[in-house]
Amino acid sequence: MILHQKRERPRSWSEQKGLSRHAALVPLLAFDWAWEWVAYVLSHWNFLEVLEYLGSFSVLIAVIFYFKEAPDRVKQRHYQAWQVINTAQGKGGSGGRIEALQELNADSISLTGVDLSNAFLQGVQLRKVRLSRANLNAADARESTLDDSDLNFADLRSANFRGSHLRKVSLEEADLSDADLNGADLRDSELDGAKLDGADLRSADLNHVSWKGLKGAKGADVFGVKNAPPGFLDWALHNGAVQAETDDAWRKLAPLVAQR
Repeated sequence: MILHQKRERPRSWSEQKGLSRHAALVPLLAFDWAWEWVAYVLSHWNFLEVLEYLGSFSVLIAVIFYFKEAPDRVKQRHYQAWQVINTAQGKGGSGGRIEALQELNADSISLTGVDLSNAFLQGVQLRKVRLSRANLNAADARESTLDDSDLNFADLRSANFRGSHLRKVSLEEADLSDADLNGADLRDSELDGAKLDGADLRSADLNHVSWKGLKGAKGADVFGVKNAPPGFLDWALHNGAVQAETDDAWRKLAPLVAQR
């Protein structure tokens, strides 16, 4: 906003001095009168008005460049996120991967084939994430959310999804051997062609799960499975699954399963 405006000519000193009835106030009036003249002179200096226009113009230029460079800033942010993920490949702990994954997924970046083996990802929020063929071998993703996601052909062996939200997740041809799915919400998910050998499915919700073509469930614990689709439990038990309420009971049944 342009604030520059020309000021009226100040009073003469005799007029200014006449405003005071006390001699003690004359120095103050003189000081104020002098600055009035400075303001008057500067208000008629067009150079200052030009500077004000240039200041406003520079703000406009800065705004234009800010939006113009936005795509580059996004690319830089994505590059840094990928750097965090790739640097921590195969290592335990989080290493900033939770935030990096969530940021990339929020920008709809595919995470297909990413290596997250052994990663600590507890509580990660990755709705609608694309993790097809990803490696989450032994990853700890307890209490996480991956609803509506694609994990087709993913390596999920020994992964911990205990208490996680996996609703409407595509797990076709995924390897869930020895995975911990205790208490997981798998409603409406697709397990066609998946492998569940040794998986912990206790208290998992399998309502409307598509499971035709499962490659195995030997040693899997299906105790307390909720809303199992028709025929699933019979098939699982016939193919080596067990029903053990506790870990100790499960371990005792394991040798018997191995002998089958």
